[in-house]
Amino acid sequence: METYPLEVERLTVAYQKKPVLRSVSFGIPSGKLIGVLGPNGAGKSTLLKAVLGLIPKVEGNVSIYGRPYQEQRKIVGYVPQRESVDWDFPTNALDVVMMGRYGHLGWFRRPGSKEREIAMECLTKVGMADYAGRQISQLSGGQQQRVFLARALAQNAQLYFMDEPFAGVDATTEKAIISLLHDLKEQGKTVLVVHHDLSTVKEYFDHVLLLNGELVAAGPTEDTFTSDNLQKTYGGRIAMLQDFGAATVGTV
Repeated sequence: METYPLEVERLTVAYQKKPVLRSVSFGIPSGKLIGVLGPNGAGKSTLLKAVLGLIPKVEGNVSIYGRPYQEQRKIVGYVPQRESVDWDFPTNALDVVMMGRYGHLGWFRRPGSKEREIAMECLTKVGMADYAGRQISQLSGGQQQRVFLARALAQNAQLYFMDEPFAGVDATTEKAIISLLHDLKEQGKTVLVVHHDLSTVKEYFDHVLLLNGELVAAGPTEDTFTSDNLQKTYGGRIAMLQDFGAATVGTV
């Protein structure tokens, strides 16, 4: 029987007794880039947070490579939405990235030269080595996002969760991020990405999950990212241009 990097069974999550996710079940393949798509309020970020135990679930089971998340923390990396982070916290870029090494140190060890070297390598990979000593509050939005990606890299995880990593970044940063994701894939890592730009889905992802409170569809992008499934997911809010070349989500 196949062991999935992530398997979710009958996951239900509610805020103030109002269901946000209802009985969601799926398994994701290993070594793939997976896009999580859906309209605002569909439960995309909620899904990630529930899987990571950051918010409680009403019911359901979550397993990471066949075991509970609590037992697999060291092999899971997480990049939250940039808007959810307190960027005024007094720390520099290098210190933020070194936080990604804490899970490998144990309770009583402090980060040393090895952890610093790894952190600098990760900053270099995202083009931020020159900003290692810069306070994170002094970085642009795209630079802050790169620092958090470097922190996730420093964890050396097997499974990554990224919540809208392309939101609010410039074209150069977006290219750097997608290049990094492809590098992770080539290393056999699995990456789950909450994403909102439908025009880049076919280019960026091997596999997609379509959510709107419930799971609408899941599978390889070429089979699942279809006009019919998108209509079921977005309803009247979607305006599709030919061949999804410039798909946009409207508010009609």
